[in-house]
Amino acid sequence: MTAYFDPYDADRPLMLQCSCGKNHTVAEHQKELSASSATVELKRRSLTSEFEDYSNAFIEASLVKAIFPQDELRRRFLRAVGKGTAMAAISSVLPITSLQVMAQDKNALEKKDLKIGFIPITCATPLIMAHPLGFYKQQGLNVEVVKTAGWALIRDKMINKEYDATHFLSPMPLAMSMGVGSNPVAMNVATIQNTNGQAITLANKHKDKRDPKLWKGFKFAVPFEFSMHNFLLRYYVAEHGLNPDTDIQIRVVPPPEMVANLRAGNIDGYLGPDPFNQRAVYEEIGFLHLLTKDLWSGHPCCAFGTSTEFIQKNPNTFAALYRSVLTASAMARDPKNRELIAKVIAPQAYLNQPETVLTQVLTGRFADGLGNIQTVPDRADFDPIPWQSMAVWMLTQMKRWGYVKENINYKQIAEKVFLLTDAKKRMAELGQKVPEGAYPKFSIMGKPFDAAKPEEYLKSFAIHKMG
Repeated sequence: MTAYFDPYDADRPLMLQCSCGKNHTVAEHQKELSASSATVELKRRSLTSEFEDYSNAFIEASLVKAIFPQDELRRRFLRAVGKGTAMAAISSVLPITSLQVMAQDKNALEKKDLKIGFIPITCATPLIMAHPLGFYKQQGLNVEVVKTAGWALIRDKMINKEYDATHFLSPMPLAMSMGVGSNPVAMNVATIQNTNGQAITLANKHKDKRDPKLWKGFKFAVPFEFSMHNFLLRYYVAEHGLNPDTDIQIRVVPPPEMVANLRAGNIDGYLGPDPFNQRAVYEEIGFLHLLTKDLWSGHPCCAFGTSTEFIQKNPNTFAALYRSVLTASAMARDPKNRELIAKVIAPQAYLNQPETVLTQVLTGRFADGLGNIQTVPDRADFDPIPWQSMAVWMLTQMKRWGYVKENINYKQIAEKVFLLTDAKKRMAELGQKVPEGAYPKFSIMGKPFDAAKPEEYLKSFAIHKMG
């Protein structure tokens, strides 16, 4: 007798499926049981007064941080108007008057039955886990999260209004709003789903080629043209003297197909989302060349968003969605929840991945395929703020590599697509000086980026495709 089937038990039919009667394997059954118990525990944690206080504070702090990227501005404003007036100013949020009040009034929702698309990668963790943990239901929403095959399909379903909201690659709403690669449809980023969480993975046969200067002729996969993966890969090889359009090949491959293509030898590597970097190590066919956090610590990857039309027609519903996803982000950012979250999102309905692979990604303790066990707690993180300087950087890369030929009004597009809050309008009504926007500076591979000087930044690169 084995732990899976008992072919010699006369009292039990020999069914080549799980004994529970469902058409899945015993291993899948055990994964579902593990996910179920983890979900129960995370739900218990989410219903404690401690988490409720933490979640509310996290959401409010996220909004305040979005309005005041520089802490001195926040303190100056508070000193000038006091806490009460400041809270009144900040209560005009995306774009309804109060998330807290709205959350208690389910009748205010314009639309309750919603479809949200996602790609089965760890970047979508907050959007996914809000479903089994009941965060959407707590806001009065009946949400179906729909696993989707690839990013082009996500784009098309949003344009055709088959999805109400979706898991986006952060640059996608910019490209869609500008009509780059598709018909122009105004889209908005409400929150960043994850920061960091990507890697460059190479086939094992290239362990002696760690220097990118040796990568001429290599074939790489990225999940989509308008992705941080494509832009970061191009940036990385160009900084090592390779032209990404002539010295290497870059192919678009859906994330779930990357490992199979690496195994088959169709590609030499990929800059892709997790868990597929770690999955290549798990399958012993690839190794982690580097984590993208080593290129740009805290970089955005995926986002949660919807169309501008949906927000305008369903402001209360949108705010309920926004609060649901932010609540999930609050839980995902807490390291003590990560192992349980890995169990929740592992089953077939969500990521359909080995739990151990997801645990390595989310906890940041992982095998790198080179014989090392690394500990990088922020390998994947879930900071939700859609800084507009991030959007400006993405736009510079669209122009650098020839996706956009015309001149770009960087600030206008960034502020139109990457939503922060309407609180600035209220601040202006109160006669207060309004911050110019959320434009913190950051560095990519040690090179500073100032969103106020995008054209100067572009002119600083020797390798580009700007004509």
